[in-house]
Amino acid sequence: MPDSANNDLSTNKKSEERTSPARYQRLRRNITILTLLVTLVPLSFIAMFNYYVYQGALKNEIVTPLKAMVNKTKHSFELFLAERISAISFIASAYAFEELAEQFTLNRIFQVMKKEFGGFIDLGLIDSSGKQVSYAGPYRLEGKEYAGQPWFQEVQVRGTYISDVFMGYRKFPHFVIAVQHIDPSGQAWILRVTIDTKKFNELIASMGLDASTDAYILNREGTFQTSSKYYGSVLEKCPNCATPISYEPTVVETVDAQGNQILFTYTDFDSAPFRLVVVSRRSEILRSWISFKSETFFVFVASVILICIVVFKLTGLLVRRIEESDQKRELAYHEVEYTSKLASIGRLAAGVAHEINNPLAIINEKAGLMKDLMSMDTAALDMKRFQALTDSVLNSVERCRAITHRLLGFARRMDVTIESIDLNDVLREVLSFLEKEALHRNLVLTLELEEGLPSILSDRGQLQQVFLNILNNAFDAVKDGGQVAMKSWECDPDHVEVSIRDNGVGMSEETFRHVFEPFFSTKKGYGTGLGLSITYGIVKKLGGEIKVESKLGEGTLFRVILPKRSQQEGK
Repeated sequence: MPDSANNDLSTNKKSEERTSPARYQRLRRNITILTLLVTLVPLSFIAMFNYYVYQGALKNEIVTPLKAMVNKTKHSFELFLAERISAISFIASAYAFEELAEQFTLNRIFQVMKKEFGGFIDLGLIDSSGKQVSYAGPYRLEGKEYAGQPWFQEVQVRGTYISDVFMGYRKFPHFVIAVQHIDPSGQAWILRVTIDTKKFNELIASMGLDASTDAYILNREGTFQTSSKYYGSVLEKCPNCATPISYEPTVVETVDAQGNQILFTYTDFDSAPFRLVVVSRRSEILRSWISFKSETFFVFVASVILICIVVFKLTGLLVRRIEESDQKRELAYHEVEYTSKLASIGRLAAGVAHEINNPLAIINEKAGLMKDLMSMDTAALDMKRFQALTDSVLNSVERCRAITHRLLGFARRMDVTIESIDLNDVLREVLSFLEKEALHRNLVLTLELEEGLPSILSDRGQLQQVFLNILNNAFDAVKDGGQVAMKSWECDPDHVEVSIRDNGVGMSEETFRHVFEPFFSTKKGYGTGLGLSITYGIVKKLGGEIKVESKLGEGTLFRVILPKRSQQEGK
């Protein structure tokens, strides 16, 4: 059989399950899943897209100003330090070593510096050997030696030095700036000033941070140079502050030592060993984002619930409508099937009428003879002959009754009734309906029925319909004088097979592909196109299989394979 016919048979096979209750459950489940996927997947993608876009936009709106503020404050610190270094460098270059060594001159310069710049604690002149030559300030540090201290070595190499914040003798935070000057004669000296960190706190306060945001200065080792709101005081070690050096404002999302999620923004100074840090509590700075996220989640969940309710309701309504339509279609199909059976009966009418006319003629003849005999002398009545005439009448009546019974049994609507059937008897019975047409058209009917063919459990009326439809198609396909052959045999231990072959016109490839489709007919003008479709449905319903082979101009072979035990047994 060609692949196209196999595809058609497969399609028709699937159509049998259309009214199964499990089919509607699967249909409802599949439609529900597909609809939910079509609606919820795009909705989820949109929600996720909006989530990340809004999150990114909000972070940019927060992070960008934060970076700008940190960068601006860093420049303010560096400007503050640069001004102090410039002032000290100017003093070192404007005065000779001898002038600075005079206590009066150094005190006067120190007083001017305190007045003009503020924040200076003391001022000292140190010669090239590291000895403090003169000192202006609250302590007695004249003659103090600094030659062995690291900062003295550094200022000689770099020319300037800015120390970390420390307590020292003063017990309050301050830092040192030292500047080396070398005059034209090659003499070198160092001016060393001490500055308190009050200005650091003022610069941090000028950032205008909210109450939940913390800002402080660290040195390169992570030690506080100014106090922190949350993490420690001056000269304490900062927890979780180990980050790579960056001279550009950098934002890091992390978790602090207290377990809070924070935005850690920092930048290192270019001209000093300091780092400016701003710590923002993520829950505070992203409050609007958290609110948006909650609202978005609520809208998303509400949308999902609403979609699910609508999908379940509409799917249930749709499947119920489909089920009702299938039930109506099935009823209509049964009506058409019965109508097709009645149409077949119309074709049999001429043969049946001829079948009945013969016994009726016998009855008429014998009844007339019996009447003549009865009008004769009763004594001369031949009772044996009369009895023979009576038997002939009764036999003819029985013959008429059998013929009409077969016809009515075939015509009336019957539910599926499973019984033990001799398949050969069914074939002979169906063929008897068509014998007169075959005789009239001079068709050659060949029967090759296997003797002792096992009985099968099936529905007699349905099988009559199947074989009658196939024979009708075979008769229509052959010309007068053509051949139709029927054969039955046991094909395997569980099945029997019937073949009906004709030498008619055969089928083209196009016709072959649609042979079992409803309403497809090559009998223009009088065919309904339902005979073979109904035949296929009946065979499948009985658990069998129908196959067809055909070539244009060479005839057609139908093979009906039936199980010995019907699938509908016991249903």
